[in-house]
Amino acid sequence: MAKHIFATKSVDNLIRESEGGEHGLKRTLTATNLTMLGVGAIIGAGIFVLTGTAAANAAGPAIVISFLIAGLGCLFAGLCYAEFASMIPIAGSAYTYGYATLGEFIAWIIGWDLILEYLFGAATVAVGWSGNFVSLLKSLGIHVPAAIASAPLAYNGSSFELTGALMNLPAIILILIMTALLVVGIQESAKLNNVIVIVKVAIVLLVIGFGFQYVNTANWEPFIPAKEILTDGSSRYGWQGVVAGAAIVFFSYIGFDAVSTAAQEAKNPQRDMPISMLVSLGICTLLYVLMSLVLTGLVPFKMLNVPDPVLVALEAAGPALKWLYFFTGVGAVAGLASVVLVMLMGQPRIFYAMSRDGLLPAIFGTVHPKYKTPYVPTILTGLVAAVVAGIFPIGLLGELVSIGTLLAFVIVCAGIIILRRTNPNIPRPFKTPLVPLVPALGILICGYMMVNLGFDTWLRLLVWMGIGVVIYFFYGRKHSKLRKQDTSPAEARELVS
Repeated sequence: MAKHIFATKSVDNLIRESEGGEHGLKRTLTATNLTMLGVGAIIGAGIFVLTGTAAANAAGPAIVISFLIAGLGCLFAGLCYAEFASMIPIAGSAYTYGYATLGEFIAWIIGWDLILEYLFGAATVAVGWSGNFVSLLKSLGIHVPAAIASAPLAYNGSSFELTGALMNLPAIILILIMTALLVVGIQESAKLNNVIVIVKVAIVLLVIGFGFQYVNTANWEPFIPAKEILTDGSSRYGWQGVVAGAAIVFFSYIGFDAVSTAAQEAKNPQRDMPISMLVSLGICTLLYVLMSLVLTGLVPFKMLNVPDPVLVALEAAGPALKWLYFFTGVGAVAGLASVVLVMLMGQPRIFYAMSRDGLLPAIFGTVHPKYKTPYVPTILTGLVAAVVAGIFPIGLLGELVSIGTLLAFVIVCAGIIILRRTNPNIPRPFKTPLVPLVPALGILICGYMMVNLGFDTWLRLLVWMGIGVVIYFFYGRKHSKLRKQDTSPAEARELVS
């Protein structure tokens, strides 16, 4: 059995099968579209919320270093993603890369794991979008009742409690609109994303540009606050706080890898995929660092432990920056909406690839005859994400997303080291530099951030993975197309029985 579950799929076969003719996906995305998708996925809750929270509770002004550490881990993983994306330019992202290097079972584990990033990630960000959208409407004099704008369930750390609310209706509506757009076409979705990205980046630049004029450099001293021991025995600040801050703000970078799920819809994936992933990472890291400097420079960092740290920082500058309040609200709403769009784009393409390999039912691989999009998994993903976003609180969802993404990054980095040894001669339009050093550093940094996520988060990951393993052995293993190709008649009878 081990021979089959760890069987790998050749890169040549992967590429050949991706040329699906009328049943394949439509190549319409340019390098600009792909870069915008990357920026759209990254710039969201991190820059408008997590920057202040992590600075106040973990790193102080040194949150800048935290962003650089998290960005460095993503850079190492991004370089590995870039090599895979140029070498295997088809849908499936880390799932497909795992199939080519680590075998079918590990590929399934990655695919199942990525549901935590994309499907639950979309739901998480939609809940955050709802809160910002309701606040923006309130500033305009429009009040949305809490009963239809918040989760009916709350999690107290050990059990769920009823809040009295009915559903988070704004989050549900956003997901359904984005789902409909993705069904109609990837190009139309990319065009909308381009507009949203331009709006939110422009607003971020306004805050940075005007905010720097009112920075009080005394707020940056000491840059790394002295370590504090809390009443429960835990600590914050100091260098340990900087590293803990990196684990917190890592969520800010989640999504850049979603670009790789669109490889089969890129016009020139071998060239454009590496460029778009690395450029989007670079742009967003620079914006995160600059925004961190502005926020911690405008107010003492301990004042930033609020849901709207950007508004708090702007308010400290006085009436001179009051005109930015509304634009900041618009930027947060636009920023989070584009993250939801890209997350909802990624998950169906993972399902599409898994279905084409036989690991999921064939209906998950259905392509719309007119729009050339994987419309069945797109609709399914949207409906499930809408239900999750409408019922569950944001805190519980966010914990699941980070650890799932970090696990995928670790496996992709390991895959580069393995494929360099097992298939060194395959054409690589883009090559990860300094192998095995770069992927090894990616594994170490991402693995260390996983360790800092806590026991409860690990337990949920193990439970989720256990469910995935059961599904694989009861369905995926028996229906695998690769297994059918490599199985003798006697083995096939045993497998069916």
